[in-house]
Amino acid sequence: MVACTAYSCQVMSGKPSTRLTKRAVADRALQLADSSGLEGLTIRKLAADLGVTPMALYWHFRSKEELLDGLAERLWSEIDVAVDQASPWSAQLRSMLESLVAVLRAHPAAARLLQEHERQNESSLRATEVTLGILRAAGFDPEYASAIAISTLWTGIMLVMSEPGAETLPGKDRAELQRVKQIKLATLPPDSYPRLVECAAPMTSSTDPAFHYEFGISLFIAGVEAMAARGRHA
Repeated sequence: MVACTAYSCQVMSGKPSTRLTKRAVADRALQLADSSGLEGLTIRKLAADLGVTPMALYWHFRSKEELLDGLAERLWSEIDVAVDQASPWSAQLRSMLESLVAVLRAHPAAARLLQEHERQNESSLRATEVTLGILRAAGFDPEYASAIAISTLWTGIMLVMSEPGAETLPGKDRAELQRVKQIKLATLPPDSYPRLVECAAPMTSSTDPAFHYEFGISLFIAGVEAMAARGRHA
């Protein structure tokens, strides 16, 4: 019996055809994870979607955990590590962080995948090597360069996971929740909380995502630049 799909023409005995590649499996798994969440991604569901037997997928991934590791590697491979060597080191670091954020934003499952699946792979090693190279060239010693490289990853994840408007509440309900929060801050005792009362609106309003990312990335880069200027990298 043969089941044919756009990805493969698979003999149901479990022996994979040459068209059912590891990359094709990972690509489709990532699409399912983005649409259904990581909990909704199973080997059985993925196999059914590809039109093959679950056994066929075990030729490429022996378990769901191994599949998720493969998806993490797939995401790392999308990060653009071709920085402009002629640009200032801070611009190169910004380029890496912006590419990371772009990849994370493109895939709803990405932030959690990179957060929970930290196993080293060729793509993650390459991205880390380039980042460390930028920081070492900037004068940071191995300890500081390593700490900043790790913080770069977590900053990207944090920015995406805290993106304004990413809540699952409908727009109308979200606006009402923000209104209630704003009222609570605005009606605090002004003698005790003058600044919270003053900032009640911006503290509770939904910030534009573009501003959210520009501000977050710029804040991080400015912090690293300030450390370099203070010589905290001997």
